[in-house]
Amino acid sequence: MKNSILSIIIFAVMLVLSNEVAAQKFPGLDKSPMDAATYPSSYRVIDKKVKVIYSRPQLKKRSLAKLAPAGKIWRTGADEATEITFYKDVVFGGKEVKSGTYTMFTIPGDKEWTVILNTSTNVWGAFFYNESDDVVRVKGTVSKANKSIEVFSIVFEGEDDTFNMYLGWGDTIVTVPVKG
Repeated sequence: MKNSILSIIIFAVMLVLSNEVAAQKFPGLDKSPMDAATYPSSYRVIDKKVKVIYSRPQLKKRSLAKLAPAGKIWRTGADEATEITFYKDVVFGGKEVKSGTYTMFTIPGDKEWTVILNTSTNVWGAFFYNESDDVVRVKGTVSKANKSIEVFSIVFEGEDDTFNMYLGWGDTIVTVPVKG
């Protein structure tokens, strides 16, 4: 009887230890969590025209000018560079763009931002940005937000095949028209 109790105890201890070894360690929420924006934005629509995958940095009492300096290339979010996928050919900011996935960079400015679609995908930040990989550069118009936007955001709004992409952060909203 002592041997069976001892065997059960040893088995229980080994079982507990084996779970400890196999336990996974999952990271907490990222400081700039990844998100996606689509058009149409309804999840029930199967025939999407565009999807953007990006990370959402927060101002946290910092200035937009410090985080996305005017005149300098910016990854348009945080962490990995923002990727935009067009599911069919579109006119983006007045320029024709073939369907496919591109990295989206921006160059902030006071009255307009340059929005860049680039063929280099799966890149971290703008550290390896190469202008020779640009597909198009378009101008996005700048307007003031009614209230400050704490977390960098991208949304699409419009009707049917004519819509706008909006980038919002701080008191800045950048608008790029899209037709698809």
